[in-house]
Amino acid sequence: MTRLKIVHTTSYLYNGGVARSYNEARLTPLSRDGQMVLENSVKVAPSSAAVGSYSDYWGTRVTTFDLQHWHEKMNVTATTTVEVDRSRPAPKADAVDWETLRSGEVTDACAEWLAPTRLTEIGDEVRAAVSHAAEGLWPADAAPAVMAWMRGEMKYVKGVTGVTTNAEQAWRQRTGVCQDLAHLGVGALRSLGIPARYVSGYIHPNPEAPVEETVAGQSHAWLEWWDGQWNSWDPTNHKPAGNLHVTVAAGRDYRDVSPLRGILSGGGGAAPQVTVAITRVA
Repeated sequence: MTRLKIVHTTSYLYNGGVARSYNEARLTPLSRDGQMVLENSVKVAPSSAAVGSYSDYWGTRVTTFDLQHWHEKMNVTATTTVEVDRSRPAPKADAVDWETLRSGEVTDACAEWLAPTRLTEIGDEVRAAVSHAAEGLWPADAAPAVMAWMRGEMKYVKGVTGVTTNAEQAWRQRTGVCQDLAHLGVGALRSLGIPARYVSGYIHPNPEAPVEETVAGQSHAWLEWWDGQWNSWDPTNHKPAGNLHVTVAAGRDYRDVSPLRGILSGGGGAAPQVTVAITRVA
């Protein structure tokens, strides 16, 4: 069991004044699959913001806020304490075969986890390679085989992609960050007919850090696939999500789970400054 405190701060200093803005933040971790949120708050400055919350279609906790007066900067700070224990996996469900995956019952229930999206789109080259990697295997073995194939083909490189880069573009470069690797993995699995979803959250980067030491953490992305039950995989670190992973949201791709987005009047543009501080408190 690991208990983590996460402070995620996003700051905007606009090039000009903003008359009004409407925003959504997906910064509250989920209580599910081996993790329990003990405390959470999302604070907005200026403090005059009108703040609300709701659960979206995917089950993500969304904080909404709007500012109806002139402002030149905005700050959003989400603070969470979460307990994570994935050391005791759930009882293994019976693995399904390809016929079951292709049945109407499964394709209807998992339609949103099977359809390609703009960000998970893959080309013929990836589709052929994935089909070859999975040849002769049951779905429960095919998915890890696809992840092993990806590990041999893709390199983690910062600064060469952006939030609009799709899986096919990342594949052509053979490089990307966690978001790109997750999109490529999701697209590859869906091409086989294996339901897959994109997961966003955090990862503590240093398992050797002592209790109470605060480190620079990271927003992170990985994926989950269904072969009779949901299984996680972090293609950046080549392993399932563990006690240093904290899940915030799951969706079809990044656009369903982006941490902060909104519309505003004025501003003249601004690049957000983001910091994530993580402390292992137990």
